[in-house]
Amino acid sequence: MTSTTRDNISAADTVAPLPAAQSAPEGVAHIRIEDFDYPLPDSRIALHPLAQRDACRLIVSTPEGGIEESRFDRLPDFLPGDALMVCNETRVINARMEFHRATGARIEVFILEPSEPSDYVLSFAARSRCVWSCMIGNLKKWKDDALTRTLDIPGLERPLTLTARLLPLQEGETPSATRRVEFSWDDPSVTFATVVEQAGNIPIPPYLKRASEAADLEDYQTVYSRVEGSVAAPTAGLHFTPALFGRLRDKGVDVRKVTLHVGAGTFQPVKSDEIGAHPMHTETIHVDLDVICAVAGALEHGREIVAVGTTSVRTLESLPWLSVLSRTADVADTEAMHVPQWLAYTTPCEEDGATLLRQLISRMESAGLDSLTGSTAIMIAPGFSWRIVSRMVTNFHQPQSTLLLLVGSFLEGFDRPGFPRWREIYDRALACADYRFLSYGDACLLARRRD
Repeated sequence: MTSTTRDNISAADTVAPLPAAQSAPEGVAHIRIEDFDYPLPDSRIALHPLAQRDACRLIVSTPEGGIEESRFDRLPDFLPGDALMVCNETRVINARMEFHRATGARIEVFILEPSEPSDYVLSFAARSRCVWSCMIGNLKKWKDDALTRTLDIPGLERPLTLTARLLPLQEGETPSATRRVEFSWDDPSVTFATVVEQAGNIPIPPYLKRASEAADLEDYQTVYSRVEGSVAAPTAGLHFTPALFGRLRDKGVDVRKVTLHVGAGTFQPVKSDEIGAHPMHTETIHVDLDVICAVAGALEHGREIVAVGTTSVRTLESLPWLSVLSRTADVADTEAMHVPQWLAYTTPCEEDGATLLRQLISRMESAGLDSLTGSTAIMIAPGFSWRIVSRMVTNFHQPQSTLLLLVGSFLEGFDRPGFPRWREIYDRALACADYRFLSYGDACLLARRRD
């Protein structure tokens, strides 16, 4: 450990506990979501991806303020050779399960996150039984009866019987469309991962307004997806191919992986007029120690950090705040390692990203951890203090969405009076009939302002 790191830790350990108040700060609370609206005709929403993933269009916003148009397969040309690129290797699960009651009523069970066991890996490895928090379609029609399905599992001599039971509300829970569901099946040789694969359908975004198709099983996964747990794809990563990664590595770009399991809340519309009243969804993140070390080293040496997708952005920009939390909480406690929605705005913190990451690394090493698991509900909107990410690969996002707020924040500093930078980029894409929007659409490479 260097003396600089020792000094940082010593200073950090004297910091007072975090303030309890987590309401939105005045300057951010009153941001109007209508200011992040734009006209998006249904005809501009891509219903399917291009046959060649990296053949899509790419708008490039440079650190100097320029805007260029290109193709995604030219991405390496726009990045410095010593850049660090971070991708989210989460894998989308077949989260939509369909059951029918004896009356014929159709019940859709959309699995969201594990409850018993609460760990994703352990839950997918469960045999015979597990409990998940689920969004229930047609909940009013589901009484106290158990719902069953038979599944043909490759390698089994007989069909598997899958049973779903709606569990009673726990103390403090309020009635809603999201409930805990117990799943059980009659062959202990089968894991829940296999059950989901056979029983569910890929949950393509609702704004596509079409049923899942066989092609979505491959199209709606990144080529590097590995860790099961998402109910939506980190869609900026859909454009990458093995050949493109090869060209990035040939140029010297260091590619690293993190995990953020995307929840259904990513599609939750902002229903309040001002963002201060909007509750951000929580998502589980997992980052290996060597990745945190690589990010810290890149920051210390002035190298660009390129996040692939808003999920990688949220993960990386949550790390400094997980470091702040670890000053007063056990870094190994996954429940304590949770970044609340407004923490980054309400907690004074003068240290830069590299310093905070080195503090986090030291605490992980002291705890014997080679990875960090936690969760984040971080809200990134104009006024956010960016500490990690300098460039971002992302798609074109829905109007009035929290993802568009994030993009607007990232591009602050390029804005012209009364005309934000994000709108300049989106207007340019909308003016060209060839640009396609949302999950299966085209991409942007955005840069923060270089001071």
